[in-house]
Amino acid sequence: MAGSEWSLMFIGSLELSERMYRGRYFVLGLTSSCTRFSLRPIIIIPTRLGSTRLPGKALADIHGEPLIVHVWRRGLEADIGPIVVCGDQAIADVVRAAGGEAVLTDPHLPSGSDRVQAALSMIDREQRYDVVVALQGDLPTASPSILRAALEPLQDSQVHIFNFGDYHQDIIRSRAELEAQQVVKIALSYPDGAKRGRAIYFSRNDPRWEGAHYHHIGLYTYRRSALEHYVRLSRGTLEVRESLEQLRALEHGIHIEVIVVDSEPLGVDTQLDLERARQLLS
Repeated sequence: MAGSEWSLMFIGSLELSERMYRGRYFVLGLTSSCTRFSLRPIIIIPTRLGSTRLPGKALADIHGEPLIVHVWRRGLEADIGPIVVCGDQAIADVVRAAGGEAVLTDPHLPSGSDRVQAALSMIDREQRYDVVVALQGDLPTASPSILRAALEPLQDSQVHIFNFGDYHQDIIRSRAELEAQQVVKIALSYPDGAKRGRAIYFSRNDPRWEGAHYHHIGLYTYRRSALEHYVRLSRGTLEVRESLEQLRALEHGIHIEVIVVDSEPLGVDTQLDLERARQLLS
């Protein structure tokens, strides 16, 4: 299938009055109606010890537990399906010690999405799950509501790839943030009065986009077929240059839709982020 036939969607927070996971069905009680649709989701948390900006952060202590265990607990709290962590042996050991499930993936795979697909192919050969929520392993403050909301757009059958599903954005106002390499920026075509726009580019640098810039947050949701399609795409020049996997999609002509929200979970990329996470989780 040609890349131009696929589209991606990022979503923001939704007003939900009731949410529950019932076997093969995820039931959303919306403020205006109740929609029942068949989804079989699984949460996979990709991580590795070889982080360049904060090496070994997955095992960093936060109030007596490794950071990755806190992320795993956020997945449990969402209660939308089974949760599996994938990564190195030391990561698997601490997750299993906490009572979780973990598998080993090649640390040299080029992106978190590639690690998620590798894990999925190991743990679900029977293809029981048709939706994958990829919760990045450095989001210890992700709220359960964010994970639940990540499933809602998949009720739209026209969303063929809900690939980088639940990116929440927050406007970047400071020059320091625009220049910080760990803060990934979205250049967004966002019409006045609209709730949704299209991503034009992602960058670790200031993209010199005339208009608002938004934070990118590492929470992705895929239809299984979309994930399988994505990992078969060749890595492009921009993805390699920026070290941003979502640019693989843009370079292959996949459109990325974005919904802007007011807040974001904390991504731990630096020692200062780690200290802030300890404060927020105290």
